[in-house]
Amino acid sequence: MTNNSRLWVVDDDRSVRIVLSQALRDAGYQVHGFDSADTALSALLTEALPQLVITDVRMPGTDGFSFLEQLKKRHEGIPVIVMSAYTDISSTASAFRGGAHEFLSKPFDLDEAVSLVARAMPEKFPVAAVRPSETGSELLGSTPAMRELFRAIGRLAQAPLSVLITGETGTGKELVARALHRESPRANKPFVALNTAAIPAELLESELFGHEAGAFTGANKKQIGRFEQADGGILFLDEIGDMPAALQTRLLRVLAEGEFFRVGGRELIKVDVRVIAATHQNLEALVREGKFRADLLHRLDVVRLQLPPLRDRKTDVPALAQRFLEQAATQLNASAKHFRPEALARMEQHDWPGNVRELENLCWRLAALAPGDSIGLKDLKACLRSNELIVEPQNVWQQALARNTQQLLSHREQNIHAQLREQFDRILLETALDFTDGHRQQAAEKLGLGRNTLTRKLGTSRTGKNNEST
Repeated sequence: MTNNSRLWVVDDDRSVRIVLSQALRDAGYQVHGFDSADTALSALLTEALPQLVITDVRMPGTDGFSFLEQLKKRHEGIPVIVMSAYTDISSTASAFRGGAHEFLSKPFDLDEAVSLVARAMPEKFPVAAVRPSETGSELLGSTPAMRELFRAIGRLAQAPLSVLITGETGTGKELVARALHRESPRANKPFVALNTAAIPAELLESELFGHEAGAFTGANKKQIGRFEQADGGILFLDEIGDMPAALQTRLLRVLAEGEFFRVGGRELIKVDVRVIAATHQNLEALVREGKFRADLLHRLDVVRLQLPPLRDRKTDVPALAQRFLEQAATQLNASAKHFRPEALARMEQHDWPGNVRELENLCWRLAALAPGDSIGLKDLKACLRSNELIVEPQNVWQQALARNTQQLLSHREQNIHAQLREQFDRILLETALDFTDGHRQQAAEKLGLGRNTLTRKLGTSRTGKNNEST
């Protein structure tokens, strides 16, 4: 590492700026820190230009995206790494559209950050037009696997490459495809989706490529297929592993040449379509069994995105559940509802074999059937299917506590013991009150507490249902 490599770190958070700058200096870089984008922009006029810039997104005054845009207009060859604690598709896609080289999620490992800078230093990156990002994406998650997925979507949205999305049923593969479309230069063109497993084999060819009038019995008029409908945009082929062998050959021709004939037609149709495919099956195994063409797999699998099952990202369950509950209440014109902590804790214990779709369906039932605006364990059990939510071993809550503590420590939270103690007391007391139908005296006895102690701990957190019984 040469000592003349100049880096700028732009972040209004003094602790992050100092720690990151020092780690980079220890790695041999010359580092200049700025507490705002505005001061960094001013320095472009008076100081030697940096060879790489690392900038936060949310800052007073000019934010990180605006800073990135202005920097690229003046000096498009300077690589920029955007960092933020708010890692979602819109943020990452906006960063990459603006010409960022990489998106660094906070909190980050210092060694990882230094390694990322080392990889970025020799590169030159093209500038893409900045487009206002959309909000309200249905994809939600903060686990490392989801952050990596969002970052990949943000990058891949800009590239005209075929993408294969894999994952179990219900993990949200179509949502990923729609996000790739929404954040891409094709966003104003059609997004056409087709589940190849849902169409009978004898009709699938016509569905994909269209047909001419008289091509077969019942074909009374010409019909354009999904490829023509998606011209200029994106065609999403779900459950591609179920496609019949004969159609795999035709699909391969379209992917290779960008042209095809309608069924019964003689006119060569040319289209510009980006194909995104998805499957829950092991396509490599299907290739070995002779059920899927290896050359078609290579065409589709230019880049692969693997969606994690919900059981592998259970800490995302509370945020997902509340989002689905709010959406369902809005669609049903029902009153707003929220989950009690004990209900969320129980939902985190479930393995969710149906993945995100199963969770969403449960939230819709709760929005429609739960009588009050606060959903507890009894409401949860009343709306469940397939018996009860799976209760995991006794050490689950200790594991969850350890994960929560680790997250708070990594975010440099203060008074962690007080925070967690308050949450522990609240969940314990509310669960006991649910068990005793709101009778404080009985709840206190079962917990081994005095009634006055229970009342004091509850404070004003519960009203209405907690009618006192003596």
